[in-house]
Amino acid sequence: MMAGQDTWRAAGRNRYADLLRVAAIAGVVLGHWLLVSITYGNGRLSGRDALLYVSWGRWVTWLFQVMPVFFLVGGYANAVSWAAHHQQGLTWTAWVRRRAMRLLWPATGYVTVAALAAAGARAAGVPAGELAEAGWLAGLHLWFLPVYLLLIALTPALLAAHRRWGLAVPAVMAAGAAAVDVGSVGCRLPLIGFVNYLMVWGSIHQWGFAWQDATLTRARWRPWALAAGGGGALAGLLAWGPFPVDMIGAGERIGNTTPPSVALLAFAAAQAGLLLAAEPALTRLLARPAWWRQVSRLNPLVMNTYLWHMAPVIVIAVAFYPTGVMPQPSVGTPLWWALRPAWFALLAAVLVPLVLGITRAERPLARLPAGVGPAGPWSPVLLAGGLAAASAALARIAIAGFAPGGHAPVSVLAAYAGGVLLAFASGRAGAGRSRRAPVPPPRAPIPPPRAGVVGAGPAPPRRSGRPPVASREGKEGP
Repeated sequence: MMAGQDTWRAAGRNRYADLLRVAAIAGVVLGHWLLVSITYGNGRLSGRDALLYVSWGRWVTWLFQVMPVFFLVGGYANAVSWAAHHQQGLTWTAWVRRRAMRLLWPATGYVTVAALAAAGARAAGVPAGELAEAGWLAGLHLWFLPVYLLLIALTPALLAAHRRWGLAVPAVMAAGAAAVDVGSVGCRLPLIGFVNYLMVWGSIHQWGFAWQDATLTRARWRPWALAAGGGGALAGLLAWGPFPVDMIGAGERIGNTTPPSVALLAFAAAQAGLLLAAEPALTRLLARPAWWRQVSRLNPLVMNTYLWHMAPVIVIAVAFYPTGVMPQPSVGTPLWWALRPAWFALLAAVLVPLVLGITRAERPLARLPAGVGPAGPWSPVLLAGGLAAASAALARIAIAGFAPGGHAPVSVLAAYAGGVLLAFASGRAGAGRSRRAPVPPPRAPIPPPRAGVVGAGPAPPRRSGRPPVASREGKEGP
């Protein structure tokens, strides 16, 4: 998802990765709009999990659990980006800051508006319980950002590990995820379960590296093997393990997402294998100008769509439920299902102009430098500290919301603002280049794309060790 913020051009980017990103955000939006049911009663708004009222709904989560797709595509994009910039002599600090700030600026806009809205609602006399519920709904999806920021920071090391050990790296991480689940579930040590945010999502991110250098796709049977292995493991874990069928919400004994479980990893393996197996056919489809035009128009909107897609839920619920304009049938009843199209249409009518307007308003941010201030030995420390503070604050907001107990989380918001400013002030963009010569390409260059595959990525580096020639647009790689 996040690579959409970068300067990929149609001639040098993987069009299928863009398609997956756009399709995944559609799944996120529709899934949240369907499964999070807002109700109004006794003078207050509340949120309900629709899965609790629809007996077969847990199987539907297999269609809407698309977060693994974002990490798969993110691994692909981060591998291409780091390899290109590192060959040009860019340091870890400069590259991580560039990638992180492209996430943090849009996120900062969202956090600012949400915090001000919560403060305004509190000043207007909105009851604390109702405000806390709305603040939680507005912040729950921000969990993605701390995890992804961590993987960005670790990309150089993880990509080096991939080049040395290949698919053994995600295999070890998967084994680690299983061990963590044994400890958190079997030994009742729930705190260690949070390690799986790195083990599970990191494994999927590693698959993105293997996709980018064709380790997973060079032989046509490999995606199918990944899908079959993941499907078989998932069947066994659901049949004989403690894991629920539900791949989004919490299960009766243990959830699959908070923290992520090894069952979710198995599901992701099956999903990723099938998607990679479909790449050749769908890439040929994207070679048609009309199809690619639509995808390329939607791709730049993915980040803001993700950030703002729950805002219409709160706006429409506040406007229509207390006033009685929109009926509130019991969740899961035939009338409730009959009203879902109208509910989606109302939310889309708010979201589309909102995202378009915000994206246009953010254009000046693209002209900001990637960083400010003098660069020096302290720059990596400042950047790491800033990202740690901002990530911890985002994680806290995702857990408690923007108004826990009906009050503004002042210390959390201050930590976030301080973290963003610290990361931004960790050095000027032009000061992040290494003084040594550009790094030569690896001994085993990335194989060229298969014949007939359009936009499979930039050409492999030359064996002579000379830096790659810039694209005809004169832009840097992703």
